Amino acid sequence: MANVERTMENLEKRNFFVSRFADKASAAQYLIEAVGSMSVGMGGSVTMQELDIYDRLCARGDTYWHMTQPNYPPEIMANANAAQVYMLSANGVSESGQIINIDGKCNRVSRMCYGPERVYIVIGVNKIAPTDEMALWRARNIASPKNCRRLEKNTPCATGELKCHDCNHPERICRAFVTLERAPADIGRFEIVIVDEALGF
Repeated sequence: MANVERTMENLEKRNFFVSRFADKASAAQYLIEAVGSMSVGMGGSVTMQELDIYDRLCARGDTYWHMTQPNYPPEIMANANAAQVYMLSANGVSESGQIINIDGKCNRVSRMCYGPERVYIVIGVNKIAPTDEMALWRARNIASPKNCRRLEKNTPCATGELKCHDCNHPERICRAFVTLERAPADIGRFEIVIVDEALGF
């Protein structure tokens, strides 16, 4: 099992802000208070669904999330990408402080790297792996196949054994692998919000 305290210490050494909460309700309340009236965009995330935060964010200001509509109009994604704050999760985080995300449309990975005034990455403790290699393995063999199945893709990882097949299927969602070594330079506050529960994939 991964060491959460060591992970937090190493994330802080890599210039990330870090907070930790006992449960998802406490984390959700913290995020709502932290962003105030700033506009918020959200990346595709089962973790954010389980946090049950979208309606509460909408009640306090402009919030954009394509996961609220099955056939969302393009402007939802565009507005999310232009928001002051971006919220998402990670597919894997190592004890050394590396953050790994795999993306298909690349909206999540592009926004976590550049543009917003603030970024909040919310992770359950299930996302933390002891080593960098295990965090990448987790992203490829746990998070991505489960997301493909959730999205009803016909990729080998979704229709067959639930693991990465390194396929070339046209519906493949593993199109960008981004590892953050440090907090990006021009984002004012980049915070990793750790929840002591299993959240998302």
